[in-house]
Amino acid sequence: MFIFGNMSLDPERRELRSGSMLIPIEPKVFDLLEFLIRNRDHVVSRDELLASTWGGRVVSDSAIAVRVNAARRAIGDDGEQQRWIRTVARKGFRFVGQVREATDPTVPGSTVADEQRIAERIASDQKITFCMTKDGVNLAVACLGQGAPLVLTPTWATHLEHDWQSPTRARLLQHLAKRFRLIRYDARGFGLSDRNVPDISFTTFERDLDTVVDSLHLRRYSILAISQGVPTAIAHAARNSERISRVVLHGGFALGRNKRGSAKEAEMAQAWISIMRQGWSDDDSAMLRIFSSVWLPGASAEQLRWYATTLRKSTSVENAIRNRNTADAVDVVNLLPKIVVPTLVLHSRHDNSVPFDEGRRIATSIANAKFVSLDTENHVPLADEPAWHTFVSEIVSFLLES
Repeated sequence: MFIFGNMSLDPERRELRSGSMLIPIEPKVFDLLEFLIRNRDHVVSRDELLASTWGGRVVSDSAIAVRVNAARRAIGDDGEQQRWIRTVARKGFRFVGQVREATDPTVPGSTVADEQRIAERIASDQKITFCMTKDGVNLAVACLGQGAPLVLTPTWATHLEHDWQSPTRARLLQHLAKRFRLIRYDARGFGLSDRNVPDISFTTFERDLDTVVDSLHLRRYSILAISQGVPTAIAHAARNSERISRVVLHGGFALGRNKRGSAKEAEMAQAWISIMRQGWSDDDSAMLRIFSSVWLPGASAEQLRWYATTLRKSTSVENAIRNRNTADAVDVVNLLPKIVVPTLVLHSRHDNSVPFDEGRRIATSIANAKFVSLDTENHVPLADEPAWHTFVSEIVSFLLES
């Protein structure tokens, strides 16, 4: 990916963007612009342009000039000042603007530094507003990107700002914001939403999602839910089939730990609460890193550190425990057959935090749901493992189906 000014050119996806806005551009003009940028170390001759962009076919000088001017218009260049594309008399053209190359955050090998730089650029276009629930709680809502609305329900411990700095979350957000109008919100008690709240319960989770979509006047939208956000999405989709286009559920459960009839699961629920009480306030908590490693056993030490820090920044230990207790008591199994919109269910086959059978339970209980198992032990695939590409491509292709 090539970044210059507030513009980015992505050769793999053949996309030109100004910030998060997709700029329409003809294929031939895109090819010309990409060739000039890749060869910015020298003046590109007319013959080089003909060979690269027109396959050696003979075209007139005026045809070349038309395409060059179209490239200038696409990137907001001034034909007189020629800030980006300079005409060199009797020689050709040269791209003279400063260009930074960044590894695509959805391709293996991307560094954390690459990811954070790209995330900061994309997140700078994020618009954060607030809406108030019926019980007087201010919820922080972030909108970014263009296209069909996609509502991402809050998963465990989100923060609308800090999530963009997380190497375990930012890459998925970047990918989605390039294709959809991505709508996120912090759950009550978390992130930028009100922290001091009277009630944290599954009923408030449902009502808060209603408040967000109503405040944005969304008539038709899709929902993406991950992990703890899945039960809320299930309940919402069961009640609002006329408004929802598609539903994607990953790593979710319809029964919380205390509802699965398993002594082991109930013991695990209490163990996590104990770990959170002991380690939440510690800046370098080994316990919190252990907690994080169960969710992301394949993560690097740096990724685990970031994830643990994200947890602590998102809320207080009191709110975290109230939230976990609510999730552990969830039971929305009876709502699954009521979902009639197209649904995609994904689950990591070796997930240590939410059993694979919970994902299968959801898929078998929703009529015609598509089920995709991911070959990973991470609760959510990391961008440097093969399962990531399946994860992202399945989500995007499903949401873009007509």
